[in-house]
Amino acid sequence: MAARAYWKGFLRLSLVSISVELYNAVETKSEISFRQIHKPSGRRINYTKTVQGVGEVKSSDIVKGYEVDQDTYITLEPEEIEAVKLESKKTIDLVKFVDATEIDPRYFERPYYITPADKHSAEGYVVIRDALKKTGKAGLAQLTIGGREWLVAITALGDGLLMEMLRYANELREPADFFDAVPSLKPDKEMVDLAVELIDRKAGKFTPDQFEDHYATALHDLINKKMKGQKIKAPHEEVSPGGAKVIDLMSALRKSIGEGSGGKPKSTKTASRRAPATRRSAKKRA
Repeated sequence: MAARAYWKGFLRLSLVSISVELYNAVETKSEISFRQIHKPSGRRINYTKTVQGVGEVKSSDIVKGYEVDQDTYITLEPEEIEAVKLESKKTIDLVKFVDATEIDPRYFERPYYITPADKHSAEGYVVIRDALKKTGKAGLAQLTIGGREWLVAITALGDGLLMEMLRYANELREPADFFDAVPSLKPDKEMVDLAVELIDRKAGKFTPDQFEDHYATALHDLINKKMKGQKIKAPHEEVSPGGAKVIDLMSALRKSIGEGSGGKPKSTKTASRRAPATRRSAKKRA
């Protein structure tokens, strides 16, 4: 079954405008979801909307409310909310370009594929794609869907274009609120060099398909076994006595690279001369 377009409209670069379609790049069918079931009857639980002291209420009596204080709300009528919704524009207008690797990975929210809507848009599509690929830039725009305005970034991806919905700056928490408690310590240079060597040894290309979601696999196996009538027993978990074990960090690092408990590793000097790696975005761009 062919994928259904999430959105249809136009992608515009200055005076160049092409017809495009958006497709969700995330496969949600692989996710396992559960329903609450009434065990004696095996039927699904239904929910009713109730108010304390009133009981069950009608849907027509329900409005949206914003909490301004404990148990104090400002209620909003549907037509009032509708009045502030933005008009769903059918154009993604590329207004600014930034280095794709400069976008903080915390801003990325959800990816979408952009495709040309028809053969007449193909030429303009590949021109924009190749220009983004050659410059390594991401085009920024704002897209209105369902009355909400999204910040988006568009980059080249293989033979096509990728659009990622981004979070706005005020949606992110300040890292200082969490990292202020990190002690200001000067780490031992040799230990840092050993850690760098360990990272270099395990470095490689990003190949996400080599990783498996073991929890999802176990859930699928559990469901299949239950369908076959097999009885499931929970594994016995051994609880280790005492608290956390105190380790010798230097010794652990040396053992990790096979140096044993004594002596300096031969590659320490080489590692210390290596320039620090430039921090790049977590998302690899084509």
